[in-house]
Amino acid sequence: MNAVDDKPVIDNGNPRHIAIIMDGNGRWAQKRLMPRIMGHHAGVKAVRKIVEFCAKENIEVLSLFAFSSENWRRPKDEVSLLMELFMSTLQAEVDKLDRNNIRLKIIGDKTAFNDKLQDKIRSAEAQTANNTGLTLLIAANYGGRWDIANAMRQIVAGIKAGTIDEQEISEDLVERYLQTAGLPEPDLFIRTGGEERVSNFLLWQLAYTEFYFTDALWPDFDHNALQQAIGSFKRRQRRFGHTGEQVVAGRVV
Repeated sequence: MNAVDDKPVIDNGNPRHIAIIMDGNGRWAQKRLMPRIMGHHAGVKAVRKIVEFCAKENIEVLSLFAFSSENWRRPKDEVSLLMELFMSTLQAEVDKLDRNNIRLKIIGDKTAFNDKLQDKIRSAEAQTANNTGLTLLIAANYGGRWDIANAMRQIVAGIKAGTIDEQEISEDLVERYLQTAGLPEPDLFIRTGGEERVSNFLLWQLAYTEFYFTDALWPDFDHNALQQAIGSFKRRQRRFGHTGEQVVAGRVV
């Protein structure tokens, strides 16, 4: 028996939390000689399929990077159309999410959005707040550095107010003030579109996440592609600072 045969079979099971950067919408449209916004419309259809798959597979959390804090630098017309698409998608999808026991949570600096969109976000979150199935986390006007800085501001305010003792500052305390507070950290991070970087997404939370990159453009990413990514995750040995021998022997605490 060779070394390959001796290698233990690893099956981590399904990830609890999957985080995805949905890259390639604009390029998908340009390849078809269509306006970039048509790629974003196609991307919404891909989101529906992935959400349905994750709900069916009992994934606890699906995080999708919809609009970064850096995306405001895009052409004004495209940003305006993206905001309109965000609003219309919320209006069209929230009832369906609610019927399927999916909880919607929007993370990011929502104060940059107009009042109408902020009201729609609050309404959608409130409508689905008590659902107990998949948590769908949409990052909109979000940046990982902003998330950490925002947590620091809240902690400093707590210290000044006397509600937090500076000696209490720890990783656990910081996590309680992040946008993802109360949720498991991502087990699997996926980026479509051929790029291989995290682009300021969930910087704190991705510390021990398994990464998976694919050349598939987001509108072409379907449940089969997601199954491949999950299959790759299941075959990886997650050590969290332990040795491989400790993991195999089950001595990881």
